[in-house]
Amino acid sequence: MKIMRKIIEIDEEKCDGCGNCVPSCAEGAIEIIDGKAKVVKDQYCDGLGACMGECPQGALTLVEREADAFDEEAVEAFLKSKDKNSAPASSGCGCPSETLHTFSTLDESACQTANKPVIMGESASALGHWPVQIRLVPPTAPFLKDADLLVTADCVPIAYGSFHQDFLKDKVVMMGCPKFDDKDAYVEKFTQIFAGNTIKSITVLIMEVPCCSGLPGILERAMALADKKIPMTKTVISARGEIVKPNKINAGTIV
Repeated sequence: MKIMRKIIEIDEEKCDGCGNCVPSCAEGAIEIIDGKAKVVKDQYCDGLGACMGECPQGALTLVEREADAFDEEAVEAFLKSKDKNSAPASSGCGCPSETLHTFSTLDESACQTANKPVIMGESASALGHWPVQIRLVPPTAPFLKDADLLVTADCVPIAYGSFHQDFLKDKVVMMGCPKFDDKDAYVEKFTQIFAGNTIKSITVLIMEVPCCSGLPGILERAMALADKKIPMTKTVISARGEIVKPNKINAGTIV
């Protein structure tokens, strides 16, 4: 069914086929065909524009036009078919940073082993998946199923020294900046995530600055749009890396 919505448009005259936009599209909607970047199918493009900033020629724009509705199930099937048809990875594969990874000790590919976080000093990384940016995590990512979600402002891990040990362990993390990124795109992304997955809990980490304060509201709005009630906890971190105040939030209401 065709609807009016936002979707990526590619100017083939500007496109030089560099391919930078391909790994930036977590849904796999863009491929290089005959030396030019093309949207494979409208239904694979979520219209969030995560790929736009990767084009050195400015060939990608976000337009509003009549197009097939974004289809998460079609994207999931498409990505699975691409995985089956792809060649086995070698140890020097150089995987794009946006490729989905779930870090596990069982049945790892060479690329997963190469990209797995390692122990640094005496503190081991607690990261269990990739990517982590809100804009890059697809709503169909397998690690979102039955997840305890950690949504953090991207300054928090820099300010809070024990981020991995105190907050990240056993959680699926998504990070971003509610000041510089598109808030409506965040709402749309989390609405899709909440509607398509069983999220067990949400932990929100923000800095003690005004521009961070909107992040819990984004999640509350997304829950309302997805008609979901998810237990949520908010913690505020100071610029000196101290916990200022933890607050309980239940289904979008601060207690």
